[in-house]
Amino acid sequence: TLTALENVAVPLELNGDDHARAGAAELLAEVGLHDRQFHYPVQLSGGEQQRVAVARAFACRPPILLADEPTGNLDSAAGRQVIDLILSLHRDHGSTLVLVTHDPALATYAERIITLRDGRIASDVPATAGPRGAASGPRSPGEQP
Repeated sequence: TLTALENVAVPLELNGDDHARAGAAELLAEVGLHDRQFHYPVQLSGGEQQRVAVARAFACRPPILLADEPTGNLDSAAGRQVIDLILSLHRDHGSTLVLVTHDPALATYAERIITLRDGRIASDVPATAGPRGAASGPRSPGEQP
């Protein structure tokens, strides 16, 4: 079992980064877990574990990040924190974010919403046509426009 710091450092080490631990510590600070970097998964809450996963996902600054139900196992407060974090890192790091969700409220955070039905694209619309609209900023899941 790895600590949060070791977990985030793995992709950096595999990428040949000579300063993997320093980079991992910086990412953990970005996700608000600087003080938890030496903790093991069993010592972290579900939301903290998810933030470690987010830090690890952004560690090598991927051009595209796939997030499959990133808030699925979290309560609404932790889920909001994680989605805000993912969106912030997506903007700050310049990654394209592909978010997969069954939660219509979470989908309203997107710039574009592609709906699949029976394995086929049922609709593909800009979020400006959706309930949130790309220019209005993030809303809490369930918040009315």
